[in-house]
Amino acid sequence: MSGVLFKRFSLMILASGLLFCSQAFALTLNEAKQQGRVGETLSGYLAPVKQDAESVALAAKINDARKQQYQQVAQDNNVSTDDVAKLAGQKLVARAATGEYVRGINGKWLQK
Repeated sequence: MSGVLFKRFSLMILASGLLFCSQAFALTLNEAKQQGRVGETLSGYLAPVKQDAESVALAAKINDARKQQYQQVAQDNNVSTDDVAKLAGQKLVARAATGEYVRGINGKWLQK
């Protein structure tokens, strides 16, 4: 009986370790920007500079959250969501840190 309990305990430890391990390796927005994997655009949304799955997924996740925020601000101020997003985009591009990528008016990536 103790062998069965040991195996179950070991599996629980392994499973919880995998959970923490995947969270530890999850890419953050700041890391992705610093690594040149995503960049700010004048549209107010992130775009992947590198087209790997993790960068694309992170950009999509952040953009979904931003869109919700932009919609709320637009509704509160009786303006269009697109106008809010573009204003935010101008500010985000201007505030990008040295070494981070931003997409210019011409659609090309520039490193600040």
